[in-house]
Amino acid sequence: MPQPVTAPRQHALSLRRTLLLGILLPVFAFLLINTLVLYRQALDAADTAYDRTLLATAKSLGEQLRVTGSGNDVRIESTLLYSALEAFEADNRSRIYYRVSGLQGEMVSGFDDMPAWRRDIPQENLYAALVNFYDDEYRGVPVRMAVLLQPVSGVYEQGMATIQVAETLELRETLARQILIDTLWRQAALVLLIALVVVFVVQRATRPVRAISHALGARSENDLSPLPTEGAPRELLPLLDATNQHMLRLSHLLEHQKRFVRDTSHQLRTPLAVLKTQVQSAQRGDVEPLQALEEIGHTVQRATELANQMLALAKVEQLRQEKSAPVHDWSAVVRLVALDLSALIAERALDFSITTQPASVRAHEWALRELSRNLLHNAIKNTPAGTALTVALVTDARTAALTISDEGPGISAALRERLFQPFATEPRQNTSVPGSGLGLAICREIVQSLGGAIDLDNRTQSGQVRGLDATVRLPLATPNPSA
Repeated sequence: MPQPVTAPRQHALSLRRTLLLGILLPVFAFLLINTLVLYRQALDAADTAYDRTLLATAKSLGEQLRVTGSGNDVRIESTLLYSALEAFEADNRSRIYYRVSGLQGEMVSGFDDMPAWRRDIPQENLYAALVNFYDDEYRGVPVRMAVLLQPVSGVYEQGMATIQVAETLELRETLARQILIDTLWRQAALVLLIALVVVFVVQRATRPVRAISHALGARSENDLSPLPTEGAPRELLPLLDATNQHMLRLSHLLEHQKRFVRDTSHQLRTPLAVLKTQVQSAQRGDVEPLQALEEIGHTVQRATELANQMLALAKVEQLRQEKSAPVHDWSAVVRLVALDLSALIAERALDFSITTQPASVRAHEWALRELSRNLLHNAIKNTPAGTALTVALVTDARTAALTISDEGPGISAALRERLFQPFATEPRQNTSVPGSGLGLAICREIVQSLGGAIDLDNRTQSGQVRGLDATVRLPLATPNPSA
């Protein structure tokens, strides 16, 4: 058996991948930004901590200063040895340099090649001292510089000394790298934990979708039963309901097709068998040629009418699947149908009258014509010759009503129960016109597809049936403001 040809699938993101990317990518971006911010804050905290050490070093240098002399011989002296600064060096990876300048900027002690301070003390300072911190370069190496203006005094004089302390950045950079590594490890662990939780949650959230997909894949081709909705997430209920409604429509369509094929094969078998018998009888010479041709023509006509009605019933189901239909004036269609059937009306010498009002309904013209033709043709066939037949189309605020009234014998109670079933009708009382059993079924299908209603009621007078009223009501395409 040849396999159905399927169109190539376009590569698209799965629901799980979409959820994972939609959740994890923003989380990754946030954590990356957060890592950079934390790293910057950690560096600032490290600078603050080491700047305090530099300030403490500068203050220690200031405590070793004194003013000697007086007048023009006043000067600042320092008794600090460089070996005393080793206590402020955290390890051998960083070096501390210093310079002490006197009242006139002269060199007092320290490294004479250190550039002199030419900056200003900041207006806002975190420390209770006249200190300035900045990044500089000394001997081709980046350093962190602290400048402290230290008041000093002697027996006779006092002044302001300038103390510069510089520290190389090896220790700060090592601490910054360690902070970065520790931050990255923590963020990586957090990302991994978030990813595992998200994957687990997404797997659980998409489990019903996978279960529905597997259930549909395991079904047979003809299985159109509804999908179970018990225990399904609320977000999936609209999809399941829409799918079940679509499958219900497909089930009805498939059942209609099966019934159509079954009824067609059953109903056409009889006239074809009769036609075959009539042809064989004519070939043997059992009947006169003219009589045989007349009988064959009658059988062909019945088979043709039956086939046309079966096709009409199938077309009604096709129109039912269409979402929208044009707007037509029902009154014009009714008058055209009456004109087409005027020869049959004249043949039976009926007292025919028709009155219509404009009625715009949303329906295909074929459906309106088939509906009107079946009802009127059925009334003509079942109305005694020479009696009255009335057609009236009236409208109110929201509906249009077509009523076809004859003076026939009406319908029996037994027939009313199965009147609209295909091939279930029978001749009316006191008539010999048999009907095919499909006309009213076609009418009912058309009316239901258009959202209307159809009724067949006996018209009585003094307890006696005086005729039959066939009434069809269809909604107007637009409300009638004049009604």
